[in-house]
Amino acid sequence: MVKDQVFARKKNSVKPFKFNKEVADVFDDMLNRSVPLYDQSIIRQAQFTTQFYQVNSRIYDLGCSHGNLGILILEQFNKKRCATSPPFSMVGVDNSMPMITKYFKRLENCDTGGQIDLVCGFLEDIQIKNASVVLINLTLQFLDIKKRDDLIKKIYQGLNHKGILLLTEKIIHPSKFIDNIQTQFYKKFKIENGYSRLEISQKRDALEKVLVPDTIETHENRILKAGFKHFNVWLKWFNFASMIAIKE
Repeated sequence: MVKDQVFARKKNSVKPFKFNKEVADVFDDMLNRSVPLYDQSIIRQAQFTTQFYQVNSRIYDLGCSHGNLGILILEQFNKKRCATSPPFSMVGVDNSMPMITKYFKRLENCDTGGQIDLVCGFLEDIQIKNASVVLINLTLQFLDIKKRDDLIKKIYQGLNHKGILLLTEKIIHPSKFIDNIQTQFYKKFKIENGYSRLEISQKRDALEKVLVPDTIETHENRILKAGFKHFNVWLKWFNFASMIAIKE
């Protein structure tokens, strides 16, 4: 695993964060050192996916990056597969070509057991049809706030009866006092994982106005307004939360 040193050196000017090749090359290390409970979250999401997947429907992984979750989903389906199992269908979408390129290379060595289509594009432009599972991992937070409601509505409309939306996001708290506590513990987490204060500061500057988090209440209201009847936060660590919504 290549170590993340993207922000290790002092920069005269910190540019807005982008998922370019430099980031794609170190993304696994960046995730493991920056996202609390990352492995636990994607493992359980893969299990959710195989449980709620409906035969002859589609799975959509919106913001699939280089395929960590997608590969886990493949492994889960392969564990359950038998000679008579029909192939599954999954669509992975990301607007970073370096990420999609890396995902393609990983799939070359995988027994997919189904059809996997990778699309380099903006997730708000993708049509959602005949879906039983839609996954959004740490991606909605990068989308223009004005487009978020419409995306969730489109997902709801494209989901089949009893289909699910799995959403994991960095969040903020409506109480400034609580939000400061969450931020303090997140900073501790990153320092414990070997990031310097310079790296933390420069990455924060790079993400300003690029990553704009919502509160859990905002996510819940948006999801229920779209038509979902069931919503739950199934995993939370200070300012990170994994959520599930189910369509009746």
